[in-house]
Amino acid sequence: MANEYKKDFPIFNAPENKGLIYFDNAATTQRPSCVIEAEKNYYEHNNANPLRGLYDLSGRATEDYENARHVTAKFINAKDCEIIFTRNASESLNLVAYTWGMANINQGDEIVVSIMEHHSNILPWQMLCQTKGAKLVFLECDKNTAEIPETELNKINEKTKLVAITHVSNVLGITNPVKQIVEKAHSVGAIAVVDGAQAVPHIKVDVKDLCADFYAFSGHKLCGPMGIGVLYGKKCLLEQMPPFLRGGEMIEYVTRDSATWAEVPHKFEAGTVNASGAVGLGAAIKYIQEVGIENITNHDNALASYLIDGMKSIPYVNILGSPDSNKHCGIVTFTIDGVHPHDIASILDTEHVAIRAGHHCAQPLGAYIEVPATARASLYFYNTKEEIDTFISKVSQIRGWMGYGN
Repeated sequence: MANEYKKDFPIFNAPENKGLIYFDNAATTQRPSCVIEAEKNYYEHNNANPLRGLYDLSGRATEDYENARHVTAKFINAKDCEIIFTRNASESLNLVAYTWGMANINQGDEIVVSIMEHHSNILPWQMLCQTKGAKLVFLECDKNTAEIPETELNKINEKTKLVAITHVSNVLGITNPVKQIVEKAHSVGAIAVVDGAQAVPHIKVDVKDLCADFYAFSGHKLCGPMGIGVLYGKKCLLEQMPPFLRGGEMIEYVTRDSATWAEVPHKFEAGTVNASGAVGLGAAIKYIQEVGIENITNHDNALASYLIDGMKSIPYVNILGSPDSNKHCGIVTFTIDGVHPHDIASILDTEHVAIRAGHHCAQPLGAYIEVPATARASLYFYNTKEEIDTFISKVSQIRGWMGYGN
């Protein structure tokens, strides 16, 4: 599978990237030619300001933009009007905090998040709690299995007004029981916000089945362009929410003293939109669908399991997350005794291997598990077992290269 699709990605054929092993897919994936060509085609043939012009070129730009919305909606089983284009998942989550949150969270309310959240799914709720006098409550995970114990869900109670949960942890790779957590939130009258940035590229997501009230993800993590993100929201909630940003095509009518807003989703898309980014995202989703999301899931899980099994044979290597190698969703986070994660990444870089090192924008999790910095190898469907074999060989030599011996 991987060898079949790697040729679709020009970056791997660039002379300066010869021999590159790219294992930083949780940060951003690479782009296939069809995505690059889709953006290029938009700028060469249909570039105009969507939604504004009464001429043919603007009409074609609008059609391209709305077609991308339709493709995105179908991909996660939503209605077109429930898809808001943003810059990224972070902006999507902030949009919910500044609109629904500011209008509905009050003093004494509680917002529940998990300890494994990316900062983008903590900071907006911290801000909201500080502004409104609410309390931020953390669901803690088991330090050995990375799973959230069912007893932790008791923290979701009558005081809870919003639950924010990552679908897949960007550090531990665990897939959280989102459907169960959403049901618990709804049982106490709270809404559920899901950070799907690490889930959408790897597993089938059906927002209707999850019953999520809001679901956020980024285009650049599933072979799409940077600068385009998605917020799914239930139409009934979006219609009640005030705008996030104001200006441009998000209005219906403006007077000297007041304004009325366009219908959703345009109410939340102020100013000139990222039309080419949306077009590129649509092309990326179509490409992912051609590969097959189920094939991607199986491939990524198999690669992660293969990598973990190989890493376990190396002395001084410690793997974070579940001991079950099938529960890492393409993410393998590790440490090496006596070697700082930044040194691991720097040494591997000299060997043409790209991984991520640091706190991975999840410092509360690092403090909780008492491992403030780690190295992370994150895989995607264009990665191969041969690359993993090379990676394991190089990781096994790092302590020796640093003079520690093996």
